[in-house]
Amino acid sequence: MNGARSLLTALVNEGVDVCFSNPGTSEMHFVAALDDVPDMRGILALFEGVATGAADGYGRVTGRPASVLLHLGPGLGNGLANLHNARRARTPLLAVVGDHALSHGRFDAPLASDITSIATTCSVAVTTSMTSNDVAADAVDAVRAAQGTPSGVSTLILPADVSWGECSEGGPSRPRTQSSARTPASDATVSAIANKMRAAAKPVVLVGGRAAQGAALTAAARCAEAVKATLMVETFPAITDRGAGTPQVTRLSYFGEFATAQLEGVDLLVLVDAASPAAFFAYPGASSDLVPPGTEVISLTDGGDHQGSLERLADALGAAPLPQAINPLAIAERPTGVLNASSLAAAVAATLPEGTIVVDESNTGGIHLAGATAGAPPHQWMTLTGGAIGYGLPAAVGAAVGRPESRVLCLESDGSAMYTFQALWTMAREELDVTVVILSNRSYAILNLELARVGAVADGSRAAAMLELTRPEIGFVSLSHAMGVPALRATTAEELTAALEASYAQAGPMLIEAVLPPGLG
Repeated sequence: MNGARSLLTALVNEGVDVCFSNPGTSEMHFVAALDDVPDMRGILALFEGVATGAADGYGRVTGRPASVLLHLGPGLGNGLANLHNARRARTPLLAVVGDHALSHGRFDAPLASDITSIATTCSVAVTTSMTSNDVAADAVDAVRAAQGTPSGVSTLILPADVSWGECSEGGPSRPRTQSSARTPASDATVSAIANKMRAAAKPVVLVGGRAAQGAALTAAARCAEAVKATLMVETFPAITDRGAGTPQVTRLSYFGEFATAQLEGVDLLVLVDAASPAAFFAYPGASSDLVPPGTEVISLTDGGDHQGSLERLADALGAAPLPQAINPLAIAERPTGVLNASSLAAAVAATLPEGTIVVDESNTGGIHLAGATAGAPPHQWMTLTGGAIGYGLPAAVGAAVGRPESRVLCLESDGSAMYTFQALWTMAREELDVTVVILSNRSYAILNLELARVGAVADGSRAAAMLELTRPEIGFVSLSHAMGVPALRATTAEELTAALEASYAQAGPMLIEAVLPPGLG
């Protein structure tokens, strides 16, 4: 058995059985080993950013790591934006990065680079396997680091000669790391926070990460209801439950001035797997800290068991079950007439199947989606947690692989789509049930907003041209067909509604270009 085969065997034994890949020469023994380890599913992507984003999407919907295979430092660099998003989402993810053979390193070959330094920027752990015998143990360590507290990207660097080298009978030179158990907050911490919540005049419970879904979110809603606190979710949650039958949750606004208004008067902010609110960018004359002066900020737990911590807190508060503060079922009417941001949201809400996973990179065109879908059939919502655009299409690939029984709806702005459009090819190749809606307003519309917000003055045509996506306009339907995905173009609300229903009724991927008014219209 060589190092590559021992690596795949160890990963499968640890429950990692999907690998999104864009390999090169240094990874060929890993690729060849896929025939020897059939329980590992290899999925090819045409760009490293698609592979890393797909692994992120997979980890978000399953809660366990996918692996991603990348080629040397440049391949890792190409995938870095979506590894950044995965890091911010605290997604468990194993990145296997091939390297030159150890014996080749001294020649400073053209693709040689400092992979460790690149990987460190986005990883909770970085390991280089130095012998074929150690690869399996290194892989187990890396997977367990990805699933640790905090969870995140774990990088395993695999030199080519370690990959092709044969393992000896002696086995690894050290024992494997034991899995660490997640623990809830202590009784003392829970009691202290419960007392503070009872005493606060205007408390807020802000959830993110694992606390924004499932039983943890229900427990958070019980805690908030017990003391009449506001339950909020971070601006860009990794994945959260929404729709009928789920708790009513306020999402913290992206715009700092709106978020400041949402938090005005708050005297206690309880964080659960969420960061203290801060502005995405600095703006002239505005504070970067969105927490009101004098507000006490406390974290419920750092032991990783957020559901257990919230359930303990709910018990300490004497919280009742949650008959109130639940979103009622409210199916939106089918929209008619002009297709704009409002009617697009209504079309999505009116047609959304129960159990859909929505991957949202709609940006400005999706401004009405949250309100329109609050009473839609229960679904899950994924967002651009790290802010690096180009995550939506790849994350939809990973979500569909991780949850094949669910329809995935990817709401993708036109500018962001062009970062990772190659993901459609993988959707077609793997026959994934993904509906892609391109919100086509022919503009980097968010930057038109930001231009004014940062105080930049741009009255001329040259500045305006830098933010528009015309001359030529992008032919999304033609591009989709070229990638093997059937596509439609919707110019009215009725056409979009019909196209969505058609896509949900068939297996496999479909793209819909929703033609919206230009720019911010």
